Amino acid sequence: MSPASRLVDRMIVGYQHRLSPRKGFTCAHLVAHGGRSCSAEVRDVVRRRGVLRGTVPTVLRFAACYRAATMLAQTDVRGVCCCGGIPIPFRF
Repeated sequence: MSPASRLVDRMIVGYQHRLSPRKGFTCAHLVAHGGRSCSAEVRDVVRRRGVLRGTVPTVLRFAACYRAATMLAQTDVRGVCCCGGIPIPFRF
């Protein structure tokens, strides 16, 4: 991995271990579709492709997360999403 990829990887790990558990909500894409969270997916993309080549897949994943949050907003669940003030379920 390049130095930039290692730095981004460490930043994602820091987010996953320090910030994410304290948010009180989870990734809308994970809630709506299962699989992996956006941070886990982006970390994998950065490790495989690097920072620059991973930019497009990262943007596409966050766009999919936003669409999932929009879909979940039409339900009766309540919470706060990483994509803004859109209702999604709290972590189970």
